[in-house]
Amino acid sequence: MATGYSEDKTLGLAQVEDERIDYDNRRPSSTGSDTEALEVVFEDQGVRRRKSSLVPSVAPRPAHFRQKTQCFVHTLLEKHDGIPNKDHSASYEGLAQERLIDKDPHGHVHGSHHSRLLTKKQISDMAFGIRELSKKLVQIKLKLNVRNIFILGKAHDETLISHSRETTEWLLSKEPHYRVYVEDTLEQNRIFDSEGLLNDNPDFRGRLRFWSKKLCDERPQTFDIVLALGGDGTVLYASWLFQRIVPPVLAFSLGSLGFLTKFDYELYPQTLSRAFGEGITVSLRLRFEATIMRSQSNKKTDNKRDLVEELIGEESEDHHTHVPDGTHNILNEVVLDRGPNPTMSTMELFGDDEHFTTVQADGICVSTPTGSTAYNLAAGGSLCHPDNPVILVTAICAHTLSFRPIILPDTIVLRAGVPYDARTSSWASFDGKERTELRPGDYVTISASRYPFPSVLPLDRKRQDWVDSISRTLQWNSRQRQKSYKEWTA
Repeated sequence: MATGYSEDKTLGLAQVEDERIDYDNRRPSSTGSDTEALEVVFEDQGVRRRKSSLVPSVAPRPAHFRQKTQCFVHTLLEKHDGIPNKDHSASYEGLAQERLIDKDPHGHVHGSHHSRLLTKKQISDMAFGIRELSKKLVQIKLKLNVRNIFILGKAHDETLISHSRETTEWLLSKEPHYRVYVEDTLEQNRIFDSEGLLNDNPDFRGRLRFWSKKLCDERPQTFDIVLALGGDGTVLYASWLFQRIVPPVLAFSLGSLGFLTKFDYELYPQTLSRAFGEGITVSLRLRFEATIMRSQSNKKTDNKRDLVEELIGEESEDHHTHVPDGTHNILNEVVLDRGPNPTMSTMELFGDDEHFTTVQADGICVSTPTGSTAYNLAAGGSLCHPDNPVILVTAICAHTLSFRPIILPDTIVLRAGVPYDARTSSWASFDGKERTELRPGDYVTISASRYPFPSVLPLDRKRQDWVDSISRTLQWNSRQRQKSYKEWTA
């Protein structure tokens, strides 16, 4: 994260009046100064790689070829320079993202900027920048020029399908410029009855649209806001759909617990009218970037390979021992466990260039602060406020009683792998999805993601919202109050 903005004619920070950003009344900056803008920047590094294709934590930093991220939330705090937005087919923020991508002549935005390849200083700068951005966002209202609305619900739940139809009809009836996207599986759904909805309301044609996973992957900047109808699982599904750019997520509670669902669905007309009319406040939730690294077979050395030596040993230019096999951005946790094996797992745990410990347990849970109330809590980990910039590591049924949960800074790159001499393989899952076998020699890197998750907060209780949620859902420290003494007097 750095101050200043180096590109000319880019979309930026709207005027802040009465603690509100208003995209509908944009005008040029009177000062022409961009010193208040925030941006995450990375510099290409011609550094040597370790055997496992990891960048060492200290490397030279050439002062050229700066790259900006395409994360939607960063564009919200750039200085606006008066360039009009003529294309209304995509959101204002989406157009800003496309312009940033266009300024990437070498294609590095999509190809090479993974957290596991960043230096220690780059990760520290990135994490600090996102924290500073988050502090600014929770103190202001963002008034978005809403056009494209994404509705997410469980397409197999009859009640939620009915709620999706009700919300869609209300939105399309409210404003003629709204375009509402629902899951493509609902197009032929009998309960949603899209054809009946269009026949009853001919002016809805062309404005009721359908999204697919491919659209979320390729054109996430299309959507101005996500309306999640369901429970925390629905919010996690939104994080899984939007692996890079994430639109602001406004979550309505229709589940059983609801740490992440902040709004009552019964009041959705008032909630949406206020959010679209007065603005929203966004909290940035830390996400992790997790990459599976596969061991490359080498017949000459396979019988004497050591995972610890390969990950923190001497550098080798002519041989890389591992190759990446898929990256996931997760909101809750990465879990490595024994899977269907009858015996416990053995795993090596590393932090940056240090071997932390050898884990012998049913598994290990590496959680974000948001995920501290999920699997991490069930495994005996600590509750953690989502604003804390930390990584929580909790063993699952460890073989030693001394393996206590540990909390690490979010600037560390963790690696957890299966040693070559392990009796069995292990299994990795990412927010409970994409379950993958890790064979001996494979490992997973876990680090802070460049793409945080923007969660919309209730305007009236944004400060105490998390404490309210754990008191409401977990009955945290709930007990009958101790009675006072009644002093005896003679």
